[in-house]
Amino acid sequence: MTWTIATLTAEPGAKTSGTVTVDLGTTIADVPLILIHGSRPGPTVVITGGVHGGEFAGISAAAQLAARLQPDDVLGRIAICPVSNPPAVYGGRLNVSPLDGVNINRVFPGDPAGGPTERMAAWLFEHLIPGTDAYADLHSGGIDQTLLNFVGYRLTGDDALDARNRAMAHAVGYEYVVFGRSADGGNSHAAANRLGIPAVLIETGQRGDRDPATVRTLLDALHRLLNHLGALDDPAPAPAATPSPEWEWTGFVDSPATGLWYPDAATGDEVTEGQTIGRIIDPVGGGEHKVTATATGTILYGMNGLTVVPGTELAAIAVLA
Repeated sequence: MTWTIATLTAEPGAKTSGTVTVDLGTTIADVPLILIHGSRPGPTVVITGGVHGGEFAGISAAAQLAARLQPDDVLGRIAICPVSNPPAVYGGRLNVSPLDGVNINRVFPGDPAGGPTERMAAWLFEHLIPGTDAYADLHSGGIDQTLLNFVGYRLTGDDALDARNRAMAHAVGYEYVVFGRSADGGNSHAAANRLGIPAVLIETGQRGDRDPATVRTLLDALHRLLNHLGALDDPAPAPAATPSPEWEWTGFVDSPATGLWYPDAATGDEVTEGQTIGRIIDPVGGGEHKVTATATGTILYGMNGLTVVPGTELAAIAVLA
């Protein structure tokens, strides 16, 4: 049966790649897409990279995986979108789009009548996600972030869906598996869960890392995940780490002011609620804002950049569940 996404089609046993034009209202975006339609039946899996700019490991791994996979390798169908948000990737290289200052991973499933970023999100969720059996969104610590590799999933209240989310997360093989207690919000994997689709967020690398070893870590993780899902049938690489207890998000720290950020606690550090974890200095008058931890736990990712504005995420804290 022919597989069609937007303007691309792939027959069974075929691989199709091309660029799809997406109308964002004020401009257009050219989105690369690769469809690998396996020679044998199996699940439909979607992998996205480049939802954020400045997160290079996921983009590189998605592109390399798309180049390597052939229809004879695949059971079912795998769609890979290496650059899912071209304005942010090519224009801003940051979490927000230069078109409207919006973080796409806060507005999924988007709005086809909204601003450019909401339209980009809506296109992805209209064309890529429906009918998918599993979804993986690839992220990393961007050019201004430190990060410990982790996999995120959500609890939804649906026991069967939660079990599939959890199994996918552990199949990736990373040391840190972190869950959130609801599928609310505008994150990609949460929005997919609200459609009943199992989904995970895979974070690999930091500070804009695109080192081949980092990309290889993610490629091995994707290989394990695709084997777990039944989309590949060749031996998977050994897990990067033995399974660990799960972690739960307990707190996020946002900047209260515009200024220069000087952290006193690093990614990987254990902190206590109320502890000072850094200072924001006014570059003109020298005034200081002390920033404190909003929860007790371990910092899994943090801000490495110097300049921040109100709302900039400075640290994310998790605790062993």
